[in-house]
Amino acid sequence: MQPVDSLDRFRRTALQPEDAQKLILERIHPLPAEQVPLADAWGRRLSEALIAPHPFPPFRRSGMDGYAVRSVDLEQSTIASPAELRVLESLPSGVVPKYPVGSGQATRIMTGGMVPEGADAVVMLEMTSTLTRDGQPYVQIGKSIPQGSNVADIGCEIEQGALLLTEGKVIGAGETGLLASCGYAKVTVSKKPRVAILSTGSELLEVDESLVPAKIRNSNAPMLAALVRECGGEPIMLGKVPDDAEAAQALVRQGLQTCDMLLTSGGVSVGDYDVMVDVLAAPEVELLFNKIAMRPGSPTSAAIAGNKLLLALSGNPGACFVGFHLFAAPALRAMLGVRRQTTASFKAYLGEHFPKVNAYRRFIRARTELRDGTVWVTPTGDDKSSLMTTIVDADCLIEIPPLKEGLEKGHLVTAWRLK
Repeated sequence: MQPVDSLDRFRRTALQPEDAQKLILERIHPLPAEQVPLADAWGRRLSEALIAPHPFPPFRRSGMDGYAVRSVDLEQSTIASPAELRVLESLPSGVVPKYPVGSGQATRIMTGGMVPEGADAVVMLEMTSTLTRDGQPYVQIGKSIPQGSNVADIGCEIEQGALLLTEGKVIGAGETGLLASCGYAKVTVSKKPRVAILSTGSELLEVDESLVPAKIRNSNAPMLAALVRECGGEPIMLGKVPDDAEAAQALVRQGLQTCDMLLTSGGVSVGDYDVMVDVLAAPEVELLFNKIAMRPGSPTSAAIAGNKLLLALSGNPGACFVGFHLFAAPALRAMLGVRRQTTASFKAYLGEHFPKVNAYRRFIRARTELRDGTVWVTPTGDDKSSLMTTIVDADCLIEIPPLKEGLEKGHLVTAWRLK
């Protein structure tokens, strides 16, 4: 591989972030669907709409422990003159009633039990007293109750054929319970994008290695892996490569052969040892862009190789984090078939003065908070691309437009939601 001429490293056309996103999304297609057991579907995205195969509840169900009765038998009941009903049976949950409830009769029932025919209400246990007469059990009830009290009718929650979950819905705990109640032992979900992650730089150590002079631990790869998982993908760790373009290209080829997308961090700037510049200049690689009109992360680059996306992010942790959210996350959403791929924006008040002058748009790691019913966004620390601590509490990015002077606290700004 021939290294890129040093002058060519500086000949870059800066795209606006939206234009870069568009170039990426034009080349991304949804991945095929796959069927998985419900127990393995948490966090996955449905690839089809699901309907209720039967009503829920599928039988008239008691809402509490008590007695199933006919409400008409209690119309004249008072504490002084309670109704007295003969108890036909004691009915546990999961058991079909043997007897219908007729005039002057009741059935002892448990929460979730099947309400017998003839009964149209359930009286809570605390409102009753029992006695035995001539060897027969009776219940006394000293209060009238409306028809339908404490009884869940068939299909009152879900009618048969009703839409349970829409296509694209992410399966969480509630969705899992709903699908289980309707017998969906397996569900069809979007395939998880396999995302290869490669870090470049001779200065990098593994996380478990001891520090030595001039070296730092590889923090970007674990961070990117976590971000990929948050977006519904499966990270595949390729490790790290020194400042060697041939070695980097070999690992890039390996990652693109086995994965749906490749993320790299580092090596995309204009330095003599930024090896990803050489990799992206290879003849078999279609370069989409190699500069973004933004801070941090302006050298962020993207290319298509083997019909797959190669996204080269900055080696600075803050810039790597921002670049992932602006460019990798939309691509992953597109692979998963999400209709809205780009991050949602909202308006908020700037939580503190921002003094920096900007030639490009700036995306600042920030946290969101509510103050007296209004939304404020406050930077999580100094806005340097090399800082990692500012990532920890960030749940949004504040967009600062190009300005010749800073912004005052309380200025209305656009922010981009991350979580």
